[in-house]
Amino acid sequence: MAEITRRELLQRAGVLVGGAAVGSAILGSTLQAGPLAYDQLAQSDWLSPLEVMTRVPTEKFFTEGPAADGSGKLYFTNLPTPATAQILRWDTQSKKLEVFREPTNAANGLLFDPQGRLLTCEGGLNEDGRVTRTDVSTGKITVLADAYMGHPLGAPNDLTLDSRGRIFFTSRLANTDLARGNVNAVYRIDPDGTLTRVLAAPEIDMPNGIVTTADDKTLYLVESDGRENRSRCIRAYDLKEDGTLANGRVLITFYPGRSGDGMCVDASGNLYIAAGLHNLRATKETLDTKPGIHVVSPQGKLLAYVPTPEDTITNCTFGGDDLRTLYVTSGPWLLSGRTRIPGKPAYRIGK
Repeated sequence: MAEITRRELLQRAGVLVGGAAVGSAILGSTLQAGPLAYDQLAQSDWLSPLEVMTRVPTEKFFTEGPAADGSGKLYFTNLPTPATAQILRWDTQSKKLEVFREPTNAANGLLFDPQGRLLTCEGGLNEDGRVTRTDVSTGKITVLADAYMGHPLGAPNDLTLDSRGRIFFTSRLANTDLARGNVNAVYRIDPDGTLTRVLAAPEIDMPNGIVTTADDKTLYLVESDGRENRSRCIRAYDLKEDGTLANGRVLITFYPGRSGDGMCVDASGNLYIAAGLHNLRATKETLDTKPGIHVVSPQGKLLAYVPTPEDTITNCTFGGDDLRTLYVTSGPWLLSGRTRIPGKPAYRIGK
């Protein structure tokens, strides 16, 4: 076990071991790195204090999946239960909140593609999880993926795009079934519609947020398994030109606290990770990870932390005319703050 521990410590330091990803069976028992060093953070202007934009009007709430359309509108999901999920739209100019889609088939992560169409991870109500594309002007929905090798996907959770138009998305579910093929996984949808599985359990535990860097060289994946000795970390992979992944390593671990949920990346490759808890829940997660946005460098260093006011912080995205506004979903709130570095260049309507 000493050799495994040394292997993991090398990976935490950014050293590639063996040129390949290490499976969760090895990683699980070595992720106990202890609390993050919040007291060692220098004061910085990475991100301003977060302000409330709006509050969802529902009595029960679970906000997720913020996505800016580039024209001053912010879309996000409210998922109190799968059957009552909504996609909401916040107009940053008129300060008006409205329902864009209801029902949503348990929509979670959202993203706009280069043509201004809304990509959606729909968790599904039974075994009908899928990734869809919506024309926001007409409401027409196109299914991009709903099965792999004849088996259901599980519950698509979050997604990202690279500059080649390839969609990478995470899919996970509470009860995996190896015989039926619906395991926790990461998939890639190519522009021609081809669906490829690029990562799968047991190599990973519980995939969640996912982003690619602006230079298309790195893909980051949140692991957020709340069980004892399971991965609660950010994994980094080299993204190859053919869309495959290599050189998997752990960038930063949040164990024993709550890991990240969603995240986004700035133009310089720094990650803005929504992580942490205010209160314990029915998992093995501790309160060692403070609830808020964690800014992490490409080398895995925690650069800054900004708190959020209420459980549960879930996700974030860049928006605004200069891509220097960070929008955050947390509990019933849509929050925002200003960043020093703009976000990864994204599609912007009319630009």
